[in-house]
Amino acid sequence: MLRYVFKEVVPWYLGGVLLFLALQMTNALATTAGLLISYRVPFAEAASLFGNQVPGLLGRCLVVAVPFALLLAFGRLAKDSEFKAARAGGVRPLSLLLPLLLPALAIGGLIYYNSGWLTPQGQQKWWNAWYGVYNQSPPPPSTEKYAYAQGDTFYSAGRVQNDSGSAQAQLSGVLVIQGDTTYSAPVGRWDSAAHTWTLPGGSVVGPDGVPRPFNTPVTLPERDVLRRPAAPLDQSATPDLRQQLAVLRAQSPLPTEGSRSVAFELAHRVADAFTPFVFVLAAGALGLLLSNRAWAAAGVILFIFGFYVLWSTAPELARTGAMSPTLAAWFPNVVFLLLGGGLAWRLR
Repeated sequence: MLRYVFKEVVPWYLGGVLLFLALQMTNALATTAGLLISYRVPFAEAASLFGNQVPGLLGRCLVVAVPFALLLAFGRLAKDSEFKAARAGGVRPLSLLLPLLLPALAIGGLIYYNSGWLTPQGQQKWWNAWYGVYNQSPPPPSTEKYAYAQGDTFYSAGRVQNDSGSAQAQLSGVLVIQGDTTYSAPVGRWDSAAHTWTLPGGSVVGPDGVPRPFNTPVTLPERDVLRRPAAPLDQSATPDLRQQLAVLRAQSPLPTEGSRSVAFELAHRVADAFTPFVFVLAAGALGLLLSNRAWAAAGVILFIFGFYVLWSTAPELARTGAMSPTLAAWFPNVVFLLLGGGLAWRLR
């Protein structure tokens, strides 16, 4: 019976992966086809562009196909009274889930590798390819909302832009508080080799509190290290995120919005890898309680919708500090694990 259940679920799972992948690719194509036609993008280039999206879309499909397969397969078995026959033969209902747990962990390993390495690489190629479609160059890497304290001096810039990876960078939205004197300037230049910030012009507020403009360059000492700007989270491989989080925590021992977002992304990738295992327990227990295919179809919709609501809410909870990043990342899995435990209690 265990082998029979496994053979019943696998075709549904593969079909679910292909179905959800086709739906997502169709949606992506529908939203971008007009632009591709307008800019007369060759077919080979368009196919390569969409190929970069496959890892990210496939990662989601590998997860949501689990409840899809279990609920529909178990719904068919329940309709044909095969579960009743198994119970009559002395087979415990929950034991039917055992052959599915190890494959769920294997799928989780694939999801972890995909989300940590393949998907970020694909996302980076996807966005860079669009600049090619528009006949533009990708924007230079930049760091947003830079801040640094040195003795009695505080340095901040809305953006630090390093065009060539050299020891110099352009500053935008500059504010320097040096003792009882405050400098502000729309632009500036950071020379990491000389350890200076140079402001070509702006405004200065002295101890008397009166703002005065200055037009001659002002050079201020600044000893921080000019680091390579971090890539967006969805374009950063897992090792890069770990390094980025270590830098952020070294700069500020207290959690910041940036460090919370990076910590959540790291925990989120691990939690997503265990979601198929949780789904086997929760969706499997629910499927064993179903009586027909109609309830199975309704269960698929409610199951995926409920998980999506929790999954899409978690990043904001982590970013705002309402939950710790690790708890927010694991929150959907914990909720559905408790759901599976409650359903399993009814089946015991």
